Amino acid sequence: MLKPKEKRREGGRKSLRNRFPAHLKNQRLKVLSISAVIPNIATLLALCSGMTAIRMAMLEKWELAVVALLVAAFLDGMDGRLARLLGSTSRFGAELDSFSDLISFGAAPAIVMYMKGLHKWGETGWCIILFFTVCMTLRLARFNTRSIEGNSPTWSQGFFTGVPAPAAGYLALMPIMIQQFCSAPFFESPLLYAIVMIVTGGLMISRIPTFSLKKVKVPQRLVLPIMLLAVLTASAIYSHPWLTLSMIGLIYLGLIPFSIRSFKRVKAETAVLLEQEEILKGA
Repeated sequence: MLKPKEKRREGGRKSLRNRFPAHLKNQRLKVLSISAVIPNIATLLALCSGMTAIRMAMLEKWELAVVALLVAAFLDGMDGRLARLLGSTSRFGAELDSFSDLISFGAAPAIVMYMKGLHKWGETGWCIILFFTVCMTLRLARFNTRSIEGNSPTWSQGFFTGVPAPAAGYLALMPIMIQQFCSAPFFESPLLYAIVMIVTGGLMISRIPTFSLKKVKVPQRLVLPIMLLAVLTASAIYSHPWLTLSMIGLIYLGLIPFSIRSFKRVKAETAVLLEQEEILKGA
């Protein structure tokens, strides 16, 4: 038989359980493994790196600002791969990644370029970086909508629609990279900054197909040459970092016409295959 104090305690426990919905009463608290948290940690580190780039710009340490954004781009590329490798992909992680991209590759590059030179144009310079950030927001919203609806055809998974967020942030900072090895006054002019920001913003919201490395499959015969190229690129970055990084950006821009041609070829081949399947079904 329960004592009065024990009765009151038991009654309190029952009343506390009654406050929860019926479908939650018998459920235990879900425990997440460390593998489910690692990708989100990488995303948050990318966000912190993007914010650090803004601080470096305030201190007028432009090289460190670029390095911080490059680190953010590296971490952004790793978080998704880690999530797929560890089997911990989630809607929460995808949304967190989008918010991080908006800060790291939308707001941070815009503020860096504004403080580097576009502030000389006053309100016009501010409008230009607003344009860039809005384009980044629209690009991420379009990407999220398509990923939720899942209405993109399978054959187009090797391509992005427009320039992706990390690449856009990279391209926006190219004038600062070029300044590190070329002292021509043109590369420090607000006019060049404005052109780069406007063109990059337009590429983000455009319908231009660009290559996606996520679905690229490397043939076995090309594994060793690609590994050798990666080592040579790393060596070049170590010996001539700003020249190499600028060349990488220019090569990326040069690949856009090839991505358009490849997209059209894959689309045409897929249309032919679908037409043949329809003919076989009809027969």
